[in-house]
Amino acid sequence: MTSKDKKEWLDKTLRPLEERFPKRRKVSDTRSGIHTEVSYTPEDLNDFDHNEKLGYPGEFPYARGIQPNMYRGRLWTMRQYSGFASPEESNRRYRFLLDQGQSGLSVAFDLPTQIGYDSDHEMALGEVGKAGVPVASLADMEMLFDGIPLGDVTTSMTINATASIMLALYVAVGRKQGLNPSALGGTIQNDILKEYIARGTYIFPPKPSMRLVTDVFRYCEANIPKWNTISISGYHMSEAGASAVQELAFTFANAIAYVQAAIESGMNVDNFAGRLSFFFVAQSNLFEEIAKYRAARRMWAKIMRNRFGAKDPRSWMMRFHTQT
Repeated sequence: MTSKDKKEWLDKTLRPLEERFPKRRKVSDTRSGIHTEVSYTPEDLNDFDHNEKLGYPGEFPYARGIQPNMYRGRLWTMRQYSGFASPEESNRRYRFLLDQGQSGLSVAFDLPTQIGYDSDHEMALGEVGKAGVPVASLADMEMLFDGIPLGDVTTSMTINATASIMLALYVAVGRKQGLNPSALGGTIQNDILKEYIARGTYIFPPKPSMRLVTDVFRYCEANIPKWNTISISGYHMSEAGASAVQELAFTFANAIAYVQAAIESGMNVDNFAGRLSFFFVAQSNLFEEIAKYRAARRMWAKIMRNRFGAKDPRSWMMRFHTQT
């Protein structure tokens, strides 16, 4: 179909529909305000460079996925985000989820835990166990994972300002189970910059907070090589009102700051970049979200290779969790 043919088709077929149903045109704008045409043809690609813009799955720039066969080869890990009332009740929930076939755990901590208050602190009054599980001691963490062999599951912990403390408690529980930290697998959110932007559960000023983030990078590199040291969040940007484009912009601004801080602390980029992970929202517009994820993979691959000089292909691959 030539450009002339397409114009004739539009004039004959779609223009009359728009006149009869004027509200239909609004449907073609995405949540982010990006206009989409009713139909597309090869002429809309405008000298599209397949290798540069898309490429092959499993190959740089990984727009179509970081593995050649993606989820047909290995299904993604599904976790139900949970934690409430007390470590005992949350433990019962985790055991139930694992018995039902869930392959990993996702821990929600309550607000006092997120900002460093014990459950009996006056500032915690009315908030204990409401938005997640309260953990104020090693005994709490032991109860939370009682009867759950940490060497057999991976655990994602949604915690930021006190991330290093929760990770230390998790390692201690693993040691009590007879595990070397190197046997542990999971993810710590540890994304403090988005707290200043979108959520507010920070404790310290940005500079010492960044030191805690990169200290976790360094510790995990040496002791817990299978641990994802951060989950850099775009989800919360979206929840705070960002469009899909803004979600990626804020997320990558933060990610660049973390990588730069780690390099400035003396770390080699290829020694930690492979354990960075991301966390994006999945809104209702399927095609916009697919495009967002593809663009994100391509952008991150180029940022890591071209801006930071990473040489290991694992450093170029953007691995992410998504939540609706």
